[in-house]
Amino acid sequence: MPDGTLSQILNGGKIVQSTNKPNQGHPAGAGKAPQDENRAPGRRHRTAPLDKAARDGTWMTIGKLAKHAEISTDTLRYYEDESLLRPTRKTEAGYRLYGQDAVRRLDFIKHAQHCGMTLSEIRQLLELKADDRSCCSDVRSLAIRKKLQLEQKIKTMKAMSQALSELIEICTDEDKPLDDCPILEALESSMASQQREPH
Repeated sequence: MPDGTLSQILNGGKIVQSTNKPNQGHPAGAGKAPQDENRAPGRRHRTAPLDKAARDGTWMTIGKLAKHAEISTDTLRYYEDESLLRPTRKTEAGYRLYGQDAVRRLDFIKHAQHCGMTLSEIRQLLELKADDRSCCSDVRSLAIRKKLQLEQKIKTMKAMSQALSELIEICTDEDKPLDDCPILEALESSMASQQREPH
């Protein structure tokens, strides 16, 4: 009997009407292209272990380290050029990665700078720290030399400050023309006297 036609079926003296309608849905898998079992699965981007570690926080990139230390990336690179710092590792792409040892090294450098140490002197301290033959007296001697240098600089700066105070005191009239400025005259006379002194 053709699909879609009305058929009468006798069942227990009753007429049951049934209509066979075509399936309007799609069978499972209909309309889908057959999948090639031999086709290679899509490639997933695999991140190098060090890159993954950098994302997980195990290592820090140069940008993150600079932000943590509150300095610029150029300063970090300069420290590397001055042999004060070096990356703990590098990725396959050549990116620098730093660990907690770099954080401690930067803290050491900043504290030494606050004590007036130059980068050259800080390098000496780091070399002493890494040398098993060094002892505390070596570090103490370097600190004493630096203290004497600073005291001499302070003495010189105090003399400069006193000289400026004397120049300010002789300038009592701020409305004088520039040609009559006592500060400029004092500086010029001082330069002239220095030139006359025998060497």
